[in-house]
Amino acid sequence: MWLKEKIKGYLNDPQVGMFLIIVFFVILLFYFLGQYLIPVFTSIVLAYILEGLVKPLERLKLPRTISAVFVFVIFMTSVVFLMVWIIPLAIKQFTQFIQDLPSMVLAWKIHLKHLVERYPKLINKLQIDALIGIVIDQVRSLGKNLLSYSLSSIMGVVNFLIYIVLVPLITFFLLKDKDKILFFLKGLLPENIEFTSQVWREVNAKIARFLQGKIWEIVIVWIATYLFFIVIHLQFALLLSLFVGLSVLIPFVGAIVMAIPVALVAYFQWGFSRGLVTAVAGYSIIQFLDGNLLVPLLMSGFVNLHPVAIMIGVLVFGGMWGMWGVFFAIPLLTLLHTIIKTWPRKNMESNDKTILEGDCEGQ
Repeated sequence: MWLKEKIKGYLNDPQVGMFLIIVFFVILLFYFLGQYLIPVFTSIVLAYILEGLVKPLERLKLPRTISAVFVFVIFMTSVVFLMVWIIPLAIKQFTQFIQDLPSMVLAWKIHLKHLVERYPKLINKLQIDALIGIVIDQVRSLGKNLLSYSLSSIMGVVNFLIYIVLVPLITFFLLKDKDKILFFLKGLLPENIEFTSQVWREVNAKIARFLQGKIWEIVIVWIATYLFFIVIHLQFALLLSLFVGLSVLIPFVGAIVMAIPVALVAYFQWGFSRGLVTAVAGYSIIQFLDGNLLVPLLMSGFVNLHPVAIMIGVLVFGGMWGMWGVFFAIPLLTLLHTIIKTWPRKNMESNDKTILEGDCEGQ
């Protein structure tokens, strides 16, 4: 009875009712048109990130249009630099890695046989042969998957051309005409949306800070790791450091997963030596500084969620929406936290009071 009255009190609040209606229509939009609006969503994410560069220019009294054009030119220059230098070099290193993979597996096989000879009571030959067979099968399936992906990617050339033209254009207009677009969207909504507006303002600020901070984190971790790998002369430095930078998108898990290829490449290059210890120790220090210094500086005050809640969010949202879900797991958890924190309590308190008074009269 008490729970029923509480739910009734919530639903009777017009602020809550309007919020639920808006959420319902947004879910319908994502469900039916989500796959067609991916360029728009990508542009919105980029606009959020670039907004962090436009705002400081506006504080210097530069007009919005000039600030947006300046930031957009820097962004497109960076994209061209990535496509002309970084991506081809990463592809070259990835191709070399695939070519060297059989020799790496062979070296691993020889090392495991030495372990069998050294520790016959702990490891037997049948276990080693079974493990090597699994690895070889995985390598073969990886080659087949890469071949099928390269063939299917030919079909995606048209989509790529659409992305490379539409996404920058939409991003530019979202930056330049931000205020006009927000004013237009606000005009489409009803007036009685104070609760929705409150949730939007808080989540909008936090998502912007999250995206901007996360991009800076990726770039800083990538550059720091690349410079470290170059100094110690680790093979596939650009490729490994790029994936180390991207691994920060997956909290906690990404750092642990990327430690495996870093350690394996170092082992195949130097064996059990000082080089392997240096590579693993340096990688661990970078991850420690990222988690305990860089993230607090970039994400200060962004979110106060327990690590277990974040990992559960990554699993749930990642399972629902793939990479987008992983990327937005923390903002989505923050959205839920904000809704709970700002949920209207006026009706709830009055209903609780009425129920208590009724109980007292009944006694």
